[in-house]
Amino acid sequence: MRVLVVENFADTGLGEVGVALAEKGAEIDLRKTHAGDPLPVDASGHDAMVVLGGAQNALDDAACPYFPALLDLIRAFEAKDRGVLGICLGSQLIARAFGGRNQIGGATEFGWHEVRRAEVAEPDPVFEGLPDRFPIFQWHDDTFSLPPGAVRLAGNDVAANQAFRIGRAVYGFQFHFEASRPLVRSWSTTFAHLIAGRNPDWPDRLEGEMEKHGAQADAVGLAIARAWTGVI
Repeated sequence: MRVLVVENFADTGLGEVGVALAEKGAEIDLRKTHAGDPLPVDASGHDAMVVLGGAQNALDDAACPYFPALLDLIRAFEAKDRGVLGICLGSQLIARAFGGRNQIGGATEFGWHEVRRAEVAEPDPVFEGLPDRFPIFQWHDDTFSLPPGAVRLAGNDVAANQAFRIGRAVYGFQFHFEASRPLVRSWSTTFAHLIAGRNPDWPDRLEGEMEKHGAQADAVGLAIARAWTGVI
């Protein structure tokens, strides 16, 4: 299994997704598009694609001129019935690729917050077996409307569309299910300057929130990652 990973922002990491892909023996083809790495011209060389998050918004083609090509590539993977996983910015780009409307701002969450599974998610191969409600790490300001034909899988009061599926194996997740406790701790150091601007109390909150929510969030995140690799 060969998986393309599109890194939109430095040092984001695969977290639980990396664990699940390693269990499958996947070969990772990492493209650091934020640093100028080119994207593949088509989907023929990969079995699946992961599009990671970032501080950009999904309409920022001026700062990220590769976005239009990435949207084409997402659609190409779906047309070949190959798995696509978008997380945070990645989910917003998937929504854009298939006709959803991106909303910039107005949906801010940071830290562990509760997400509710949609009723229709029960037969979904990635969501079946998950709790009806669970805490999961969030770090976003933006949201989106569902593309035509997409199946809504989860939401909460801040962002109604927290997870969705297009076709058989294209999944978008607004929440950071990949963000295990070690990854959150790493982000809290690596991106301390970004976090401090809007969440200056985060160093004081981190350990308490991690102790309260981290174990369940990690278990749910790894279950989602393993289930998605199972549908590739």
